[in-house]
Amino acid sequence: MRKAILSLALVATLTAPAAALARAPAPAKRTAIPAAIFTDPPQDKAHPARMETLHIPTGGVAVNGVAYLAVGAGPHPTVVIAHGLPGIEKNLDLAQALRRAGWNTITFNYRGSWGSPGSYKFAQNPEDLSAVLAFLRDPTNAAKLGVDTRHLAVIGHSMGGWTTAMVGAQDKQLSGLVLISAANMGLIGAMPHDALLRFMSENMETLASTPATLTDELVANSAANNWLARADGLKDTPLLVLTSDDGLAGQGEALVAAVRKAGGTKVVTAHEATDHSWSDRRIALEARIIRFLQPLFK
Repeated sequence: MRKAILSLALVATLTAPAAALARAPAPAKRTAIPAAIFTDPPQDKAHPARMETLHIPTGGVAVNGVAYLAVGAGPHPTVVIAHGLPGIEKNLDLAQALRRAGWNTITFNYRGSWGSPGSYKFAQNPEDLSAVLAFLRDPTNAAKLGVDTRHLAVIGHSMGGWTTAMVGAQDKQLSGLVLISAANMGLIGAMPHDALLRFMSENMETLASTPATLTDELVANSAANNWLARADGLKDTPLLVLTSDDGLAGQGEALVAAVRKAGGTKVVTAHEATDHSWSDRRIALEARIIRFLQPLFK
């Protein structure tokens, strides 16, 4: 998957505006690693940390999800993680670290992926994320899972970063958004057809669709999928944009520039010299995200 992402990104940069190709700023000096990364929480026999299997209604089916529920009576701030394409890296170590920080964490699989029913379409991914947020805000579900509906955040990796940006631009009740090595699917849909078809053919694990169908969808919706058009909707929400050496950093930087141009003053950026999955910077990834979310969840 990493090779495919790199080749895709390199072709995508051919159509990117010059401003989008600027290198991300050098990482700031690191501070102490949050204790949640390496310290288990106190046990609470009355309200233990636990996992719950979720079946979340969306588009006439129920997609699969997992709730990593924090120790304590709650309610707890809650984070939703949106995985990428096809979603081999699901950032479950991040989910565990966030739970140790005292926050519930929800993972889920879009329609037509990783056992969730339905056929897979890119247009459905933001719908599914919105459905997850609606599920968590439902009073019955919030009470059962111990969700503090006043403090909800979304983290999106790769294509899931695009999904997060598209939903976050419309959902004004979110406490914060985090994009990890995110891909602008609108820009990717503007790539040469053969390159895009080849990329889709190499990233179809579990997806209930065909490479040709998904390629045609991205091409047809490239303008509508461009997250730069959503910059104004993101200007008032705290936003952390994390980029890596995967060829996609320019796309993230272009979104940051657009949000700031729209008047956004709550954008934080960081770059790490690592791969698309942050394979050798997992501790740094978790630390950056926990430090970003802590003040938003007070």
